[in-house]
Amino acid sequence: MAILFFSEDIRFDLPEKRKRKSWLKLLASGEKFSIGELNYIFCSDEHLYQINLEYLNHKTYTDIITFDNSEGENEIEGDIFISIERVRENAQKENVSETDELSRVISHGLFHLMGYKDKTKEQVEEMRAQEEKAINLYKNS
Repeated sequence: MAILFFSEDIRFDLPEKRKRKSWLKLLASGEKFSIGELNYIFCSDEHLYQINLEYLNHKTYTDIITFDNSEGENEIEGDIFISIERVRENAQKENVSETDELSRVISHGLFHLMGYKDKTKEQVEEMRAQEEKAINLYKNS
């Protein structure tokens, strides 16, 4: 089991790595999942835009792209790319702390790997509810 954090094309050092790893494991086990290998790659807006264009053919900026590499049932393996610039911008726009916004986005990727979607209004509402629980769990751990 490995949860790894990287930065690509930017300088970013995730604070509280050990606490983040424990939190992610707790979120996964709460949904009856185990983590095989999970990579978080923090990058710039432009880097994530290029990934979005190249792999998904989307001409839009986004805060996160999740690639599911899982092969087994209820085992999480994947690569999650997060734009730190977008996280900071969204935190300001939503009037929340950068730590909370980062927790939201980090958990969002994990929830996608556990099967949560965000295409319909109902799915978005469920995803937001899960993210809020995750943020509160992180704050209180």
